[in-house]
Amino acid sequence: MINQPKKVEAQLFGTTFGLETGKLAKQTSGSVLARYGDTVVLATLVAAKDKTEGEDFLPLTVNYQEKSAAAGKIPGGFFKREGRPNEKEVLTSRLIDRPIRPLIPKDFTYQTQIIITVFSADADYDPDVLSVTAASAALTVSDVPFAGPIAAVRVGRVGGEFICNPIKSQIEESDMNIVVAGTKEAIVMVEGGTKEVSESDIVDALMFAHESIQEFIKVQEDLVSGFNIEKRVLDPVEEDEDFKNEVISFAEDKLKETITISSKTERNDQIKKIRSETQEHISSLYPDTEVDASKVFEKLLKESVRGLIVNDKKRLDGRGYTDVRAISGEVGFLPRVHGSSVFTRGETQAAVTATLGTKYDEQRIDSLEGDVTKTFMLHYNFPPYSVGETSFRLGPGRREIGHGALAERALSVVLPKREDFPYTLRIVSEVLESNGSSSMATVCGGTLSMLDAGVPISAPVGGIAMGLIKEGDDFVILSDILGDEDHLGDMDFKVAGTTNGVTALQMDIKVAGVTREILTKALDQAKDGRIHILSEMDKILSTPREDISEYAPRIVTMQVEQSKIKDVIGSGGKTIKKIVEITGVQIDIDDSGTVNIASPDRDACNQAIKIIEGIVEEMEVGKVYLGTVKRILDFGAIVELANGKDGLVHISELEPKRVEKVTDILQENDELLVKCIEKGHDGKIRLSRKQALDENIEDYRG
Repeated sequence: MINQPKKVEAQLFGTTFGLETGKLAKQTSGSVLARYGDTVVLATLVAAKDKTEGEDFLPLTVNYQEKSAAAGKIPGGFFKREGRPNEKEVLTSRLIDRPIRPLIPKDFTYQTQIIITVFSADADYDPDVLSVTAASAALTVSDVPFAGPIAAVRVGRVGGEFICNPIKSQIEESDMNIVVAGTKEAIVMVEGGTKEVSESDIVDALMFAHESIQEFIKVQEDLVSGFNIEKRVLDPVEEDEDFKNEVISFAEDKLKETITISSKTERNDQIKKIRSETQEHISSLYPDTEVDASKVFEKLLKESVRGLIVNDKKRLDGRGYTDVRAISGEVGFLPRVHGSSVFTRGETQAAVTATLGTKYDEQRIDSLEGDVTKTFMLHYNFPPYSVGETSFRLGPGRREIGHGALAERALSVVLPKREDFPYTLRIVSEVLESNGSSSMATVCGGTLSMLDAGVPISAPVGGIAMGLIKEGDDFVILSDILGDEDHLGDMDFKVAGTTNGVTALQMDIKVAGVTREILTKALDQAKDGRIHILSEMDKILSTPREDISEYAPRIVTMQVEQSKIKDVIGSGGKTIKKIVEITGVQIDIDDSGTVNIASPDRDACNQAIKIIEGIVEEMEVGKVYLGTVKRILDFGAIVELANGKDGLVHISELEPKRVEKVTDILQENDELLVKCIEKGHDGKIRLSRKQALDENIEDYRG
């Protein structure tokens, strides 16, 4: 780490970007304070001094954490301190991890932890993209070998013009919100959503982002300029050629026969058997040493699969490069839920449910930006049985939260406006079987479940996962990749959208040299696959159900004048509580006078509407109303009408004949019919019982 304090700044895209090192957290392997606008984060890196023996992977953890003080807030809740990571922190941790991990050598087996802490939050600039760049800077000033630096930017587009790191108000107007991370040479990660934007516009946005990234990388280079930072030197792995050739000689032909087995389970079982046989064979030749052939075997497996695809023009399951696996589906398969579907594509299957709720079901989030609510939630679950495994289940992991966020972003674009469909909507995807992109199966199943629930979406959304195999200048784009093609390939590219354009995308690139040509071909091929998938979904269910489920709450919307809101609510909420008590409905009224009445019982909704209409309607002289005696006076009775208003029945208006005492005719809580005979300028209402005696009270009861 640089122990001498150094600070660099530059004016980038309308605000100040600054990096500072050597001043804070000096016992770390690398520490950088990064600032963009008034958003400030501290990125720290610690790499253990000793290797972890026996590890054959990079032991890296990334943790992004927000502090309420950064936004001038005190945490909510009883304990008044930050607790477990929220969804935003988990998603940002993934956002930082994904572009960084491939750029640290896999054989760097030192326990490594990156922690990014938000110390100041500017509402205009989200800390997420700054945190990616700050983590890169911390790696750059450290002794950890790193093929960076990298930087991340957010791209928006307003009025046809691309904007780098748009402020909050610009994002709200933008038709895209894409985060792109890259090195000086290439893009390494993409994550974002768009409002049905074309594939060519996506490519233009990515190229614009990569150009913008150069400015942030230059500042990192300025930060370390003049310092001689010694990176840890990894011991070269010496390969025994005889040992390597023996593994290849024994296993290569067997693997070539096995990798073309179309069934994932059968193929993996056979590969496992060959791996075990190879280990036994090698151990018999080297009896006096503990020899592990697994690394050579894995490399041979990877080369065999890639060679099959690039050289032999074949895929593991026999498909062509652009072929999509067989698709089937079913809707309404669960009797009591509001909407349900099963979507199956090859050996990937998701059961998805859609549940309709009211305003009371909205998710309330305490964030740095303030308290916000969500009316659309998508939760993705990946149980171990989906891949034939067992594990201890505590709750959703980072991967599940990330895949759920991707699917949620893809579907949110086509949701109806709140005023047209005032429901809170929750989609839950249970992955039942997985062999390639269960997140995209979730998008497809989510669309079908919403259609089954009667949600009037603007268009169906489908999703597809694309892969890349690149050998030198030759490359192959694969549509609808299998799990093994993802694991052994060079790019995982998920694209979701409608027939009109892209709504969400996520890309992780493992190799350099992904050009505009490759990106364009991948997006165009993805579009063809998506259109095919949407046509297959159309055969299952093409339009929303005409009505929502009988088990879903029915929300009826009515409008009242703003001046009447207080009348509907009543003093201390008394009136609205009484309506709820009488009808059993849920009622929500906002400041504009929009009233949402929710209940599975349509008659109850209609009853509540009738009561509210009575409350807000102007009293009409000569009209008969139902009421209840509220208070007895010496000269008459105060009657509370069904619409919540009070009026006076003078003793002279009780009976056609003279009445000596009010209590001779009425008692408190008596129900009666009265006619409005006068409305005073002061708002007071005079009522008559005797003029309504000829009416039948049953005709006025709800």
